[in-house]
Amino acid sequence: MAMKYHLRIWRQAGPDEPGRFEDYTVDNIEPDMSFLEMLDILNEQLTKEGKEPVAFDSDCREGICGMCGLVIDGMAHGPRRLTTTCELRMRHFPDGATITVEPFRADAFPVLKDLVVDRSAFDRIIAAGGYISVNTGSAPDANAIPIPKPIAEEAMDAAACIGCGACVAACPNASAALFTAAKISHLALLPQGHPERERRVQRMVAQMDLEGFGNCSNHGECEAACPKGISILNIARMRREFIRANTRGSAV
Repeated sequence: MAMKYHLRIWRQAGPDEPGRFEDYTVDNIEPDMSFLEMLDILNEQLTKEGKEPVAFDSDCREGICGMCGLVIDGMAHGPRRLTTTCELRMRHFPDGATITVEPFRADAFPVLKDLVVDRSAFDRIIAAGGYISVNTGSAPDANAIPIPKPIAEEAMDAAACIGCGACVAACPNASAALFTAAKISHLALLPQGHPERERRVQRMVAQMDLEGFGNCSNHGECEAACPKGISILNIARMRREFIRANTRGSAV
């Protein structure tokens, strides 16, 4: 059964241009369409009418790349937990509903156009972490460095972060603590990450602050909004790593 929706979408021509909400109606939407497919239908409609299509980010459309972040009805990625925007289906909204769509809101994520924001601040935080030192040569045996299963699982849970920025969008302080902590945690937990362990946390935290993200005040919205369920326990680990690095006097 085809469905119909009324959309309030944020339109902004460029970073220095004023923005506004505009109203649209889309019809003949199949329940199994993804939210992004619905926006594709809208853009086809706007193009046929000779109007400017709505700019939005997407890539894999499989919940892996993190590009599709939108604020839908006031919630990063929409109303369903552990779901990216591209995995959100139109059957999750009642027929005839009015849906408000806007970009992530954070000073460190400036709006480029419409629903597209510049998340390159995340790239700079990762780059600040540097590299992993490894000795090249023949591949080591898989069991050469035994890692307890609980530690390996914690590391892989942290590594599941896709860098979408939902944590920043959901946080009242626009903090990037969960993202940065996830990147720090999965390397701090594994022996491969230990050579640069202290330098990494110091540099990544410093870059996070330099980018203008707010401080974490333990509201917990970041964990609730994260489509991969990254735990705020990683933020506690990041803080311990930071204190450890500075106590030991490691050079930045």
